[in-house]
Amino acid sequence: MATPAEFLNYIDSNKDAFFARLRDAVAIPSVSGDPARRDDVLRMGDYLESQLKAYGVETKRAELGEQVSEGKTLKLPPLVLGRIGNDPGKKTILIYGHFDVQPAAKSDGWNTEPFELTHDSKSGRLYGRGSTDDKGPILGWVNVLQAHHELQKPLPVNMRFCFEGMEESGSEGLDDMIYAEVKKGKDSWFHGVDAVCISDNYWLNTRTPCLTYGLRGIAYYKLHISGPGADLHSGAFGRMVHEPMTDLIHLMGKLVDTDGRILVPGVDDMVAPPNEEEKAIYNKLDYSIEDVEESVGAPIALSSDKAAVLMGRMRSSSLSLHGIEGAFYGVGAKTVIPATVCGKFSIRLVPPQTPENVTPLVQRYLDEEFKKLGSKNKMSCEYYHGGRPWVEDYKHWNYQAAHRATQAIYKQDPDYTREGGSIPVTLTFAEALGVNVLLIPMGRSDDGAHSTNEKLDVSNYLEGTKLLGSYLYEVQALTKA
Repeated sequence: MATPAEFLNYIDSNKDAFFARLRDAVAIPSVSGDPARRDDVLRMGDYLESQLKAYGVETKRAELGEQVSEGKTLKLPPLVLGRIGNDPGKKTILIYGHFDVQPAAKSDGWNTEPFELTHDSKSGRLYGRGSTDDKGPILGWVNVLQAHHELQKPLPVNMRFCFEGMEESGSEGLDDMIYAEVKKGKDSWFHGVDAVCISDNYWLNTRTPCLTYGLRGIAYYKLHISGPGADLHSGAFGRMVHEPMTDLIHLMGKLVDTDGRILVPGVDDMVAPPNEEEKAIYNKLDYSIEDVEESVGAPIALSSDKAAVLMGRMRSSSLSLHGIEGAFYGVGAKTVIPATVCGKFSIRLVPPQTPENVTPLVQRYLDEEFKKLGSKNKMSCEYYHGGRPWVEDYKHWNYQAAHRATQAIYKQDPDYTREGGSIPVTLTFAEALGVNVLLIPMGRSDDGAHSTNEKLDVSNYLEGTKLLGSYLYEVQALTKA
């Protein structure tokens, strides 16, 4: 069933209104990680709820309680739940997205004001914090609702919405709320959901749309080393005492080698090696070593083998070192011996790895390696936070519908990818609802989410809106087939 031409024409004819909507949303600095911006996150939730209501969506606030951040007790942004349609002859699709964003300031290196949407007509790009992560995709769904409302066309499916304002800060309270809501049975706002669709990731490159059926999980750790009661002068105490920084550098150097191989015994061994059929999947993807090196800005790919590099991102675990707290970062040549240091690292997980089965291996290994040092300092490894990996059935009708919609809008088949990053709520929905979950990205690989000069291409915003609407029509077509 083809998407009605009038819907597609409406998107083209109303692009200025859609730009204005995104401009309004970007102007709200909904930075969930900044306590001073919490009212702005709440304001963004109000704005989004008003947009849904304007097009016939029944809404509800799901309160998540409070949190303590930087010594302050703050209200957690409530979830914005919505529903429209209750036709038993139609599928019911749950849409998830988030309306909070990462911090941003022009002094970070932005070429434009980050909370003012800038349309660069020459490049065809929309610059602004949240443009691609995740306000653009969320508003793509609102654009779909507007089109059907003003065209007086019924939606091809029943729709449910779950939008949150804490995704960039750990989604505090979200999982508990989802499970609690599901337990309400017929009274749940998720009752009758047949599948879930999330648009909160990106194409593998700048050329080829994709559908994502897997995400890596994460286990994040803090490695603490402490010794003297206070920082020491290296001239007075160097080579007289065990130095915490020396121990920490030694231990962090024992976690991963320069080829990316995880040195913690048993972690890599959990994952079965790929067979030739699986390698062929990665060789088919529209991606190259040149794409990797263009993205990172240097010729530093671990291998010239395309499949090996892609599997390193998608189906292999990885361990990355992130930084050291307590070390000297200031200008000049301070000669201090830090009394306490904390090394931060994480492991990106793939099935069957979980934070629960990997963490004991990490802690045991670090205990053993620290004992070998013969140091009189104290060491502890703290598991900080994490999420389990997720892999979905990409042959399900949910993916078939998205595949057909991609063919219709972009005139090409999508790549099927597994992402290296983590979106923990994906697995939560899959397990709590027992339904298929689809990731259908709007933006491109070079959008710079979380970075300076975040952008969303105009073509991706408009064609992406068409794609989301077309996906709903293809779900309807497969239901009737």
